[in-house]
Amino acid sequence: MVHWTEAERKAILNTWAKVNVDEIGAQTLVRLLIVYPWTQRYFSSFGNLSNAAAIAGNAKVHHHGKVVLTAVGDAIKHMDNVKATFVELSKLHSEKLHVDPDNFKHLGDCLSIVLAATFGQAYTPDVQAAWQKMIAVIVYALSSQYH
Repeated sequence: MVHWTEAERKAILNTWAKVNVDEIGAQTLVRLLIVYPWTQRYFSSFGNLSNAAAIAGNAKVHHHGKVVLTAVGDAIKHMDNVKATFVELSKLHSEKLHVDPDNFKHLGDCLSIVLAATFGQAYTPDVQAAWQKMIAVIVYALSSQYH
């Protein structure tokens, strides 16, 4: 179990309250697919992902970004038991989708960058530290069902 300080909880919850799931989710997934192009193989049904403009304009990418960020919201709602919250999601990614768990770390890095770009000076080092901890917990939980 992860120990969250009151300051960490506050930093995460205050930032999350200002997050537009549609926009931040889309930006995060777009960034992932552009910066780490090998991740595109998991999205072959999404159509044209041939270049940055195609990825950025892809409605399926935007929709799935919202799905991903909604899951982040679920993790935040269950900060004290993210692993249990993500058991089925971890099984899906491990057993059916066969996603390399390193890609969860890349997604987390992209999320942190998008949050920093969105919130600017409000995304202080302390806020970033809390979010990096949250992202690490999410990555661990998503990776937990891998053998």
